[in-house]
Amino acid sequence: MFTGLVEELGKIKSITKGTKSARLTIEGQVVLQDVKLGDSIAVNGTCLTVVEYTQRSFTADVMPETVRSTVLAELKPGDVVNLERTLRLGDRLGGHIVSGHVDGVGLIRSKERNDNAIVVTIEAPPQVMRYIIAKGSIAIDGTSLTIVDYGTDWFSVSLIPHTAALTTVGLKEPGSKVNLEADVLGKYVAKLLGLQSDAEEKQAPSGLTMGFLQQHGFGG
Repeated sequence: MFTGLVEELGKIKSITKGTKSARLTIEGQVVLQDVKLGDSIAVNGTCLTVVEYTQRSFTADVMPETVRSTVLAELKPGDVVNLERTLRLGDRLGGHIVSGHVDGVGLIRSKERNDNAIVVTIEAPPQVMRYIIAKGSIAIDGTSLTIVDYGTDWFSVSLIPHTAALTTVGLKEPGSKVNLEADVLGKYVAKLLGLQSDAEEKQAPSGLTMGFLQQHGFGG
């Protein structure tokens, strides 16, 4: 589990592509301080397992499913990536709960300056948009951000100067692809609500239903 607070920007040292898979070697410093074989490191929001490491880099395998559902295989040597180690018990949860399992790929539509902030608008697929709410959380390339606004197939976030300078979201240009992970709590709620039919909701005097949430001020 991760928090969406990027620890450093790493750099792709090499990428070896198989028929449907890939192997990445990534240069870093902070995430290598206490690294061990088998550790998990989020690379642009994707949880990868360390299979080799040196004092300056680590190597991870990318399986076919991850290649299919993320933009990792499109990386090139020299590209920068967001890196974050897993959350440890006792650490502060400064962002939000991020699993490292990407839900879909987004496309940066535009970037506009608003005083000291940069507003980034991202086009997203339906499997991500269904969990988008105003002021909700979203992980973009593994960076925990708050949703400012949204439409049918897009949402926007606002970057403070620190985030813009130290994450890929701030560095990427319009037209670039990004990994997206919706808030895991929203996905669990949707799953629970989807298990109940209209008949079950009417019969159940209590429990988590859409009617219950609306009655208590959620969902309009």
